[in-house]
Amino acid sequence: MQGMDHSKMMMNDPGNPYGPAEMDMHRKMMSAKGSDAAETWTRKMIEHHRGAIAMSRIAQRDAKDADTRQMAAMTVTKQEKDIAELQDWLRKHGKRPQ
Repeated sequence: MQGMDHSKMMMNDPGNPYGPAEMDMHRKMMSAKGSDAAETWTRKMIEHHRGAIAMSRIAQRDAKDADTRQMAAMTVTKQEKDIAELQDWLRKHGKRPQ
């Protein structure tokens, strides 16, 4: 958004290693568009889920807590399933998967 300083999100530190993944997700969600509201929503949600996967992989790599790493692994599995369902919706509606 205009006027917002996102530079702090880009900085990685031990407490927040997610900045680059968040910015990448945001950029991809903002550019995801379709021919109508349903297709646009579907494409934005795919990017949102991909962002969740990217952040979950960072948590799997960096989190010291085993429960957090396990939840992150489960999140990856769930988000991949959700992406597959969204891709199927695109195909069923004659749209190009992404």
